[in-house]
Amino acid sequence: MAGRGGVVLHWDHYIPLECRSKPTILRLTAGLTWEEAHEPLHKDIDSNKTCGVGPGLAFANSLLGRNPSLGLIGLVPCAVGATSIDEWKRGSFLYNQLLKRAEAALQDGGQIRALLWYQGENDTVNKLDAELYKMRLKEFFIDIRADLASPTLPIVQVALASALGPYLDTVRKAQLGINLPNVTCVDAKGLQVKENDRVHLTTSAQVRLGKMLADGFLRIAPTLD
Repeated sequence: MAGRGGVVLHWDHYIPLECRSKPTILRLTAGLTWEEAHEPLHKDIDSNKTCGVGPGLAFANSLLGRNPSLGLIGLVPCAVGATSIDEWKRGSFLYNQLLKRAEAALQDGGQIRALLWYQGENDTVNKLDAELYKMRLKEFFIDIRADLASPTLPIVQVALASALGPYLDTVRKAQLGINLPNVTCVDAKGLQVKENDRVHLTTSAQVRLGKMLADGFLRIAPTLD
């Protein structure tokens, strides 16, 4: 989710048309201020790794392309790569940071319209983690909705395209099997992964995923008018 498109050792700085900046798409910086969104969307959030193109801007541009009257879209990047679902449990540093950033996004009259969630490769390494993934992910969704006082918050999650370990099918089955209201899953299986690591999506695949996330959001979100 943090975006590794175009990254080998360094980011290649190629930005597809679908991920271009525009004044109507903003991002919340690490310092909790708003600025015009630009790639890499997570540069100051997932700051210990090299970030490139991710699905966030392609998602926002896809929504605006379908409904130019939406006005401002605020993106609140929170992803940190190479983390397990257990590191996002209620009370953890990552959970609290996500909550802090979400609450900051509301201060200027904004409204949280959805959570986009793409995570899980680390949970394919250990059999027990893979088997517990569904329970942990479901608890995370329930907890974050409760703490944001938004019990029906639309959540669009991604079923993995790749894995770091042998338990990919177990984690994918968990992701595809989450049965909560206003939670939908888009399947990244078959999207192209980079040859240098065989885990992260290519730039073009990130763009495709962003559009798929927009499709998923529109399936479950209340009217945007």
